Amino acid sequence: MRLLFWIALIALIVFAVRSKFRAMARRAAVLPKAQRGPAAPPGQIEAMSQCAHCGMYFPSSESVRADGHDYCSPGHVRLPPP
Repeated sequence: MRLLFWIALIALIVFAVRSKFRAMARRAAVLPKAQRGPAAPPGQIEAMSQCAHCGMYFPSSESVRADGHDYCSPGHVRLPPP
């Protein structure tokens, strides 16, 4: 009877430890990259521009230039600056 108790106790401990390791592995696979650790350094830093109409900042490579101003979209080119 005593032997059966010890076998059950050891089996329960093994089951609990394995369950904890599986949960940790699942959590590590689900975490976003930002929480996993330091990200790789960026390749190149791009200059930012500000929309002449709404004031939003965006990468200069995405800007729409008109009349010497930068705009975030073609729709804002048609609107006057505030």
